[in-house]
Amino acid sequence: MNTTSVFHVRAVASAIVVWDAPTRVFHWLMALCFAVAYATAESETWRLVHVTLGYTMAGLVAFRVVWGLIGTTHARFASFVRGPKAVARYLHSLWRRQPEHHTGHNPAGALAIVALLVLTLAVALTGWSIYNDVGGEWLADLHENVANGMLALVGVHVAAVLLSSWLHRENLARAMLTGRKSGAPDEGIGRTWPSLAILVLAAALAFWWWQWHDARATVEPAGATTENPTTSRTI
Repeated sequence: MNTTSVFHVRAVASAIVVWDAPTRVFHWLMALCFAVAYATAESETWRLVHVTLGYTMAGLVAFRVVWGLIGTTHARFASFVRGPKAVARYLHSLWRRQPEHHTGHNPAGALAIVALLVLTLAVALTGWSIYNDVGGEWLADLHENVANGMLALVGVHVAAVLLSSWLHRENLARAMLTGRKSGAPDEGIGRTWPSLAILVLAAALAFWWWQWHDARATVEPAGATTENPTTSRTI
């Protein structure tokens, strides 16, 4: 079970491992990439950084979709994606200050996660099209609007995490760092997959290095001048 029917009083108060390492690395990498990509959106100087982080986000979403199908219990979409009634019931419990306890993602949080994944793909696809001169001005406007929509949703998500942490008397942001939340012992996961988390992080870092290295290889020859037919140097 992923939820309890008890609101303020819980049957257990032990800390169990809920979030595996790949899910946590994905979460914080996405947060970092979006923050920096949004901050560099209007800068030609930092265009390579902006584009690189956009591609990274698309790759992270691809990983999260796969992990949402085959990952650990609380990382799987089947364990936390619920219908409108479940979302409404959870929001009503917050309004009453008697929040439902969910060991994994709550229904409202799940809705935000799915929306962010879809918006990330949309912003990455429109960004790729702009970078490769596919489409017109309308596409640039769409890219900007989707990015602004993501920013607004991230703001709502952060506010909801703070509110839920206060109502649940549990630091949800810290839980995404440590992987631990309150729950019944049988609801915890047995394996956190740290090796896969390292692989995800290493793949992102390798991609960043490759993008930078490829950009330098493209730009440097343009700075070469020929001193005479037999010798040359780069300025």
